[in-house]
Amino acid sequence: MSTVEKPSYKVIGTRPIRHDGVDKVTGRAKYGADIRLTGMLWAAMLRSPHAHAKITRLDTSKAKALPGVRAVVTSKDFPDQGDRLVELGEGSVNMKHLAANVLAHDKVLYHGHAIAAVAADSIHIAQQAVELIEIEYEVLPPVQDALSAMKPESPVLNTDVRTKGYVAGGPGSADQPTNVASRIYFEQGDIKKGFADAAVVVEREFHTATVHQGYIEPHNATVLWNADGKVTVWMSTQGTFTARQQTAELLRIPVSDVKVVPMEIGGGFGGKISVYLPPVAAMLSKLSGRPVQLVMDRAAVLLATGPTPGSYIRVKVGTDKSGRIIAADAYLAYEAGAYPGSPIGPGCMCIFSCYDIPNARVEGYDVCVNKPRTNAYRAPGSTNAAFAMETVLDEIAKQLKLDPAEIRLLNAAKEGTRRVDGPKYSRIGMAETVEAIRDSAHYQSPLPGPNRGRGIATGFWFNVGLKSSVTATLNLDGKVSLLEGSTDIGGTRTSIAMQFAETLGIPCEDVHPSVVDTDSIGYTDVTGGSRTTFSTGIAAVNAANDIKQQLIERAAIHWQTTPDKVQYIDGGVTCSDGQRLTFKELAAELHELGGPVIGQGTSGKEAQGGAFGTHCVDVEVDPETGKVQILRYTAAQDCGTAIHPSYVEGQIQGGAVQGIGWALNEEFWYDPKGLLRNATFLDYRMPTCYDVPMIDAIIVEVPDPSHPYGVRGVGEVPICPPPAAIANAIANAVGVQMTTLPMSPPKIMAELLKQKK
Repeated sequence: MSTVEKPSYKVIGTRPIRHDGVDKVTGRAKYGADIRLTGMLWAAMLRSPHAHAKITRLDTSKAKALPGVRAVVTSKDFPDQGDRLVELGEGSVNMKHLAANVLAHDKVLYHGHAIAAVAADSIHIAQQAVELIEIEYEVLPPVQDALSAMKPESPVLNTDVRTKGYVAGGPGSADQPTNVASRIYFEQGDIKKGFADAAVVVEREFHTATVHQGYIEPHNATVLWNADGKVTVWMSTQGTFTARQQTAELLRIPVSDVKVVPMEIGGGFGGKISVYLPPVAAMLSKLSGRPVQLVMDRAAVLLATGPTPGSYIRVKVGTDKSGRIIAADAYLAYEAGAYPGSPIGPGCMCIFSCYDIPNARVEGYDVCVNKPRTNAYRAPGSTNAAFAMETVLDEIAKQLKLDPAEIRLLNAAKEGTRRVDGPKYSRIGMAETVEAIRDSAHYQSPLPGPNRGRGIATGFWFNVGLKSSVTATLNLDGKVSLLEGSTDIGGTRTSIAMQFAETLGIPCEDVHPSVVDTDSIGYTDVTGGSRTTFSTGIAAVNAANDIKQQLIERAAIHWQTTPDKVQYIDGGVTCSDGQRLTFKELAAELHELGGPVIGQGTSGKEAQGGAFGTHCVDVEVDPETGKVQILRYTAAQDCGTAIHPSYVEGQIQGGAVQGIGWALNEEFWYDPKGLLRNATFLDYRMPTCYDVPMIDAIIVEVPDPSHPYGVRGVGEVPICPPPAAIANAIANAVGVQMTTLPMSPPKIMAELLKQKK
């Protein structure tokens, strides 16, 4: 559906076949592990069997002596990093910590922490050599959750961590080692007076589990450290330029000496921004003089790559008798994993972001625990926060006997609303998504039967802009070769090509997009933050406009007139005397009119206005087992303008399914020693087609004024509402309000049994 008058577009809003589709469906697309280089070696890694331990002895001599082994590396083979922060596209990181995460130094901080790597003539020899590495540990007690880690008596993971944003009396210390890496604080209005004036106040505590992105393709890197000192990396990554920067920084070589070649990527969702393997494979290549390939197996991916954080959240909300929110208070503690860097900042930004709240306070903590260093996962930090806020709001609606949609509309953020963290919204579509659900056939339909319930929830992601580059070459046949630096995870080759084609008034099929290496295109930030169709799209529009101007100048030469007498209109050039050349006709004459036409475009100044989604779900709860069956699911989301509606629907559906996994099944399960016991897809339970119904996607279009076609990023918002919507549906089905994720059958049964006592 559309909520505003749509401009008339020829390409935007259509559904062309994706440019990379044939290679994907025929199996010809090349992914990271498909690379084969002459003389290539295979590598394997030694990983920690403990969650927290000092390394007291490490001897690689037997591994080096094994026939077929060409190189062995440990952290001692890498240059010292010092104490310096580097921005990685979705947050900054201390390079000392990133280096220690790539290969442990004197301590291991989580089960699966990488310690050493071996390159050999075959993967079997490499794995055999790893088993020959002699290592001894002094095992230390692990700390597994944020609240425990914040206690003064808790074991400290990193002696160099101090609390940033420390205030007297708060957890952690400004001058003592601590697990509390940072404190965030936002406040507006008069929080005490707000609660004093409230007619209804609800306060609840929430816990969410550690969850992995669950991408199908494991991490990989194939690296050649050439004799000329140049390093080439072939890998699956969400950002070639950030991978280049991290690799160069960790190796302490100039960034221009590293070239990253992006392969097709089998999923990422934020988890393939940080590097784990390229520096290790690079050092093995340098020592061996041969290219080296390093690929994780599934257990290593789950053990040692960044999941999203487990969290503790406390939310208190007060409303007047009509249901208008007049005060809200939140406390969030997010697990950073072994090293600082949880998405506590976005969590604090997002928790109250859907609503206009005059008096609000948010306090957040980034806390180190003995788990893998967290990474971004689709709206990082926001899903945890939405789970807490949206369930509290539903409870208030019940007390006031208000419709869940109406209480959200009553409090909906709108243009001019100030978020608690400071920014004021431009034009946004929060209310429109709620209205789309309220007016949907789903929400208006009856839900008969026992133990069935319906729930709704809203979520937000601020979306980022950042920097992108596009280069486009006009060929003599009138078709265009478009080069971009944004790795394509969800069809962005086509969404970017469509914006380029729309601007020039040519068919999308006449644009041939390619994602190229870091030496072949200008700087481009990560494919993340829901920025690619927005920001790289703007770069493509600018490149198309550059071509337009050049074609006007070439047409002026052709007609022996001045450029001011020529206009570019509707896929061609028109002279003031009425003469016209189509795009293809003019392209055919370029060699006689001055030579090649190459358009260039960049972006970086534009900032998105943020995006909202509201979901509705029907569930049935088995009172004998606690199992939840999803009966029907509808998701409405403001995408600004749907460039390719099929891709927008796919993003909404995919995010919703991942959110369903968060809600009902997915969690890392650690034993008391801090060992991960479900490091396989058999035991780490993600939803399949048997667990979810068809998800109906309602596209709401409230154009973002900062984009020439009104685009808003789509990919992250849809993961935010599902846990809260499902929790609210469960509460309406069987009368128990769940406050812990996942809401698995044993947890639901425990609550149901409490009711019977």
